[in-house]
Amino acid sequence: MNKIGVADYGMGVWEGGAFSTERRLAVVKECGYDGIEVLRGRSVEDMVNKAAVYRKLGMEFISCNVADDHENTFRCAAALGCEYVWLNCGKSTRDVPYDVYIRRAKEYVKAAADWGMKCALHNHLGTVIESEAELHNFMNDVPEALLLFDVGHLAAMEGDVRGVITRYLDRIAAVHIKDVLIKDPSIPMGADNWWDRLEFREFGAGNIGLDIPGVVKHLKESGFDKWLLVEQDTHKREPAIDLKHNLEIMQEALR
Repeated sequence: MNKIGVADYGMGVWEGGAFSTERRLAVVKECGYDGIEVLRGRSVEDMVNKAAVYRKLGMEFISCNVADDHENTFRCAAALGCEYVWLNCGKSTRDVPYDVYIRRAKEYVKAAADWGMKCALHNHLGTVIESEAELHNFMNDVPEALLLFDVGHLAAMEGDVRGVITRYLDRIAAVHIKDVLIKDPSIPMGADNWWDRLEFREFGAGNIGLDIPGVVKHLKESGFDKWLLVEQDTHKREPAIDLKHNLEIMQEALR
């Protein structure tokens, strides 16, 4: 059975980063979710303290990050039983040569493996890996890596969402799901200022024809049994309203 969590970037934007871990978890729990994807801490001690807060509230996390300190991130991920860590191998903007990025990615994967951890690539607009073709190249060139598949980012590049799910089913660590609203179609797809072209919004607020219930059903029918993560970068109202709305759509699609 799939667990449903929140990738809480958009909550942080709405709040201005003001919520404590416990307050944010309480909101997410009240909405009906199983947890928040990434446990973030300023230090190893902070990570342990926050992990205890998650456990106290009966909430889960599946990845972690210790202030972008890679070795401590691997150490904590191993100790806390995380399922993966994000691939975080330095600068990843479009000006980074592909071969340089791949070299760094392979080293990062090896470093994580020393701690028994897997790394997951997060496909993302504005990075070295944003298009479907680039994703296929990466998955071929770094076969040890998992995929933290972002449905919204690939759909915004007109990629084949269901095709990617089918092709990499056994390598998908978790899935980020959000809707896509094109604000300014005069800005070309893949432009550096992609955030002026579009917003990632609540389910049903998009205008690119992304069939989120259909994608969720495809994941279920394909046998995907890992975490599904609601991620909404832009909230226009209290995030809890959107989170409840998105969860209802997810749960209906999984029935």
